[in-house]
Amino acid sequence: MSNTTALAHTALVLGATGGIGGEVARQLVAAGWAVRALRRRAAQATDQQGGIEWVQGDAMNRADVLAAAQGCAVIVHAVNPPGYRRWAELVLPMVDNTIAAAQAVGATIVLPGTVYNFGPSAFPMLREDSPQEPLTSKGAIRVQMEQHLHAASRQGCKVIVVRAGDFFGPKPGNSWFSQGLIKPGLPIKAVSLPGAPGVGHQWSYLPDVARTMVELVQRREVLEPFAVFHMQGHWDADGMQMAATIRRVVVKRGGAQPKVSAFPWWLMALIAPFVPTIRELREMRYLWRTPLTMDNTKLLAALGHEPHTPLDEAVEAALDGMGCLVSPSSAQNGWVASLS
Repeated sequence: MSNTTALAHTALVLGATGGIGGEVARQLVAAGWAVRALRRRAAQATDQQGGIEWVQGDAMNRADVLAAAQGCAVIVHAVNPPGYRRWAELVLPMVDNTIAAAQAVGATIVLPGTVYNFGPSAFPMLREDSPQEPLTSKGAIRVQMEQHLHAASRQGCKVIVVRAGDFFGPKPGNSWFSQGLIKPGLPIKAVSLPGAPGVGHQWSYLPDVARTMVELVQRREVLEPFAVFHMQGHWDADGMQMAATIRRVVVKRGGAQPKVSAFPWWLMALIAPFVPTIRELREMRYLWRTPLTMDNTKLLAALGHEPHTPLDEAVEAALDGMGCLVSPSSAQNGWVASLS
């Protein structure tokens, strides 16, 4: 490591325009951190938005990442290739750039982990030390990412990995919730279920995941060099509870109860050859066919608790943020008008 001194409360977020990166950036700001975020578009690079300092650069350019990381105590690596394009070519060089920058400035790396790393050999309960034997090419790359980070931790670079279930939240980015179950920006007429009834599924509310990361970052000095934590999140025991909650929230906010239908996997098979995102969705179908839970014992030991927003509250905030609900004032006005 260089002799560059990291500022105790300055963080660089890579991927701050995405769901988890943006949420972590916002919560770091709220916790009193100075936050920088890398952005490719020069016209917006110097904007001050929500207390975040946007700087011009590309996560694929090592010099850009190193320049942005100067003085940072933490680098949040939440960046992915847009639209899953060139995943195999870009993912590992990006994480290697983050590692190089962190080693140069003495920063801790924080990675939002995924369950893609695991295959049936680890099911049904995922622990931090479960075997990582993925079924998919994307999962294999995620395993390599963590291997690169683990190797860096043996050379003096501290790493925190937080693994959670499928994300949902007010600003979700690419997620099953926002791209599979419902349609953002539109009133909810139907909820599409990717899994079979009776098959449980793990969900994680983005603000809870981000809060967990921030709390672990604040305890980074006492964590092991390569610290991996699993979140329990929201467990949908029969695969129907998330849909039921969405329907309940929509009715509460003055909408008609949405119908529930099966996700059109057959249609995805037709579209997949032409749309990279759809190909990735189909590749992950196995996660909807097997109940998969996560053991958060280690997280509870480290923090004493797991940040956990009640499901109805979390779903309402998510749907509000995506523009899918009638505003409370509109619903009230409509109710009054119906009586007049």
